[in-house]
Amino acid sequence: MKNKYFFSLAVLFLCSISAFSQKQFKVLLFTKTAGWHHESIHEGVEAIRKMGDRHFFDVDWQENTMFINEKNLEKYQVIIFLNTTADVLNDEQQKAVEKFIQAGKGWVGIHSASDTEYEWPWYTKMVGMMFKIHPTNQTAYLRVQDSNFPGMERFPKKLLWTDEWYEFQTPAKATDLKILVTVDEKTYNPNAKWGTNEGKGMGAVHPISWYHPYDGGRAFYTALGHIPSTFSDQTFLDHIYGGIYWAATGKGIE
Repeated sequence: MKNKYFFSLAVLFLCSISAFSQKQFKVLLFTKTAGWHHESIHEGVEAIRKMGDRHFFDVDWQENTMFINEKNLEKYQVIIFLNTTADVLNDEQQKAVEKFIQAGKGWVGIHSASDTEYEWPWYTKMVGMMFKIHPTNQTAYLRVQDSNFPGMERFPKKLLWTDEWYEFQTPAKATDLKILVTVDEKTYNPNAKWGTNEGKGMGAVHPISWYHPYDGGRAFYTALGHIPSTFSDQTFLDHIYGGIYWAATGKGIE
C-alpha cells in the first residue's frame, strides 16, 4: 500500500514538472539560402533563441530542407523564414508548408524572405510583396502606420533607422495587407540600378512591415534585418516577437 502511495506521488510530481515546463508554442526557424547569404543570419538565430528563452517558447533552427515535411511540421505553430533566398524548397516541401498554413498556423518572414521562391505563387501571395531592388545601406526615418499590433507598443511613431531599404515589386501580390511600418523616401536616396533592373522608390507609401490572414492561417513580414547589429536592438526585437506571437497564436490584436 505504501509503495502504491509513493508511486502515485511520483507520477503526480512528474506530471507537475511536465505541465510547468510546457512552453507557449514551438517555432521552426528556417535559414536556407540558395542565393545571397546574409551575414546577419547568425545574429538573427542567436537573437531568436534568446527571445525563446525570454518569452518561453521553443526554437528549432534548421537549414536542411528535409525537415520541411508534413509530419515534422505538425509539432510547430509557426515557421520563421529568416533571410532565406532564392529557390529553396521542392514541390513536396512547398505542399507541406501550404498544408501547415491551411491548418490555421503561422508564418513569419524577415528581410530577404521576400527574395525567396519567386516561382511559387502561393508563397508570393503569403509574403504579400516581393523584393525588387535596393540602394546602398542608408539612414532614414521609419513611420508607424498602425500601433494596434503586438510588439508595436514601444515602437515610436517616428524612428531614425539604418538598414537596407527594399523596394518591392508592384503591384503587390496580396491586396489585404495591413501595413504596420513605412519608410520615408524623402529622408534617403532610393535610386538604384542593377543592369536593366532599376529602382526609384515606391512613392509616398513605401511599406516596410505588414501582416494579413492568409489561406486559413496568418502571415507577418518585416523588411528590416539586413545589418547584423539590428538583432541587438530592443525595438526591432519587440517588433519581431510581436509578429511571432501573433503568427503562432492569433492573439494580440484588439
